[in-house]
Amino acid sequence: METKSERAAVDVDGQAMHAYLARPEQAGSYPGVLLCMEVFGVNAHVRSVADRVAAEGYVVLAPDLFHRTGPGVELGYDEEGLAKGIELMTQVRADELIADLAAAHGALRARPDTTERIGAMGFCFGGHAAYLAAATLPVAATASFYGGGIAGPAPGGTGPSTLDRTPSIQGRILCLFGENDDYIPADQVAAIRARLEESSIDHDVVVYPGVGHGFFCDARPDYDEAAATDAWSRVTGLFASELAD
Repeated sequence: METKSERAAVDVDGQAMHAYLARPEQAGSYPGVLLCMEVFGVNAHVRSVADRVAAEGYVVLAPDLFHRTGPGVELGYDEEGLAKGIELMTQVRADELIADLAAAHGALRARPDTTERIGAMGFCFGGHAAYLAAATLPVAATASFYGGGIAGPAPGGTGPSTLDRTPSIQGRILCLFGENDDYIPADQVAAIRARLEESSIDHDVVVYPGVGHGFFCDARPDYDEAAATDAWSRVTGLFASELAD
């Protein structure tokens, strides 16, 4: 499906949060997908994922979740970029992140070319943000790729942890991890799986053997083609089954 894209802005309490919007070129009404960025910002990779999801028949909005402290940042996948991204991530507060996600979700719902069915997905920091969106918003389907910190303290260290919000998840959630992820130990993955099961959430937790962090991004050293291909198939299947009217 042919797509088109544009820069957009979402109002958050009177402030403009810039975003990347991708959608099918053919007129119609499509489910929306909230795409949550890595710590590297809404960079070329995130925009390419937005375009790829849009080509499957979705209106995709990728908001700048660092708009409060590092607006417009686009970082490279090197040590300098990682250090800066982590610095910006540590400044994010849970209440502000929830407000940003809610504003982006509302912007998608308000569009004339979207249906009422909204999904979410994200990578790394964005994988955590997508899980948080699932637990705080009416999200029908979520794909969380290697979401770091879900089983740790809340962003900014305030309020309940994201893991403790798990019982509020309304839709189906898919969590994807690498076995050799240095940022997300196996006990944290086990805690996420256990909480989803205890809370009777419709879910799948997939751990790819021998794979590290960032396995979906072909610009990162940990990229793994087989895992990325399988994960994409799972995500498209999830959205097709849960976001269709």
